[in-house]
Amino acid sequence: MHVVVVGGGIVGLSCAHALAERDIEVTLCERGSIGGESTQRSAGGIRTQFATRVNIDLSLASLPIWNEFEERFGVDIAHRQTGYLFLTREETTAAEFRENVVLQNERGGQSEYLDPSELTAYAPGINPEGFVAATYSPLDGFADPNLAAQGYAQALGDDVTVLTKTPVEDIVVENGTVSGVETPDEHIAAEMVVDAAGAWAGQLGAMAGVDLPIEPKRRQILIANPETPVPEDAPLTIDLDTGLYFRPEREGQALVGGHFGEADPTQDPGSYDKTMDFDWATAALENASGWTDHFGPETTVKRGWAGLYAVTPDHHPVIEEVLPGLVVAAGFSGHGFQHAPATGQLVAEIVHDGEPSLVDIGVLGSDRFEEGGLREETNVA
Repeated sequence: MHVVVVGGGIVGLSCAHALAERDIEVTLCERGSIGGESTQRSAGGIRTQFATRVNIDLSLASLPIWNEFEERFGVDIAHRQTGYLFLTREETTAAEFRENVVLQNERGGQSEYLDPSELTAYAPGINPEGFVAATYSPLDGFADPNLAAQGYAQALGDDVTVLTKTPVEDIVVENGTVSGVETPDEHIAAEMVVDAAGAWAGQLGAMAGVDLPIEPKRRQILIANPETPVPEDAPLTIDLDTGLYFRPEREGQALVGGHFGEADPTQDPGSYDKTMDFDWATAALENASGWTDHFGPETTVKRGWAGLYAVTPDHHPVIEEVLPGLVVAAGFSGHGFQHAPATGQLVAEIVHDGEPSLVDIGVLGSDRFEEGGLREETNVA
């Protein structure tokens, strides 16, 4: 069997690696460079604190690989389990927090529900005034996306044919079944094609006549020199009401990002603005200064950038064989990096075994958008 994986980000790399491990012939087509789009622009978050069963399960199934990445792939990805801390000022959200913690722990997590008085024990720089609740998990943290992509790419070795600067211009469908792809240079015959194209996934699906409600949304990140350094063991902290988060970076610096202040229009993935908006950066730091002691008038911005989330209406991915010979693994809504290890295994199971078994992903089919069968993921930043 020959499989073409479209997309050389972390999800596509994981899929290619898992397929090759099952002795399947794989060609990976990437329109640019390996890990050169959303992966390298990611904050690298890895967490178990989600609001739905399937997202929690994807996280827990991915975590062993993140924890053992250096042993498996020979690359230190700077995985730091300093925890995630979710904050809210809203009583309705606090009630959801309670439910989420129960669900997370039922699935195998280690989450805690916190009262405001307990916040400073987990993050001394947080001002608890105004917040009504929080959740925390020590299993959560972050890693370096570029190093993770490098590790997967190195592991492919000679087992996978990697074609960079090779956009897929068409998916060939014959008698209702995918039979290959067209690139600018050649036709590549394949029994199956994997759409792991991230922000381009909807466009790719359309080539095969499949309508995927996956929209590219622009998100921004900045690196700041805070007024008060952020300790290296501080958790990634999210003000869920505003969508703003920060986490420790190197030498006391902070990475700040989220959907705070974003108008959220759909972007053209080929031409969106990849630079940071300094007005957004100023507003984000001013907001953060109201609930943490780290940011104040002396805070400076070192650099920043923008990237794309591939967003679905319910903030869950599509992982499914949507058409005979076409498997989609896209639409992670900002969670693709952390769920990539499990996703690769699931795609390989679909291709090799005919159905997935690692995680029950029956709810991640594309028909749910017409049937309304999946609760929206609310723990989104």
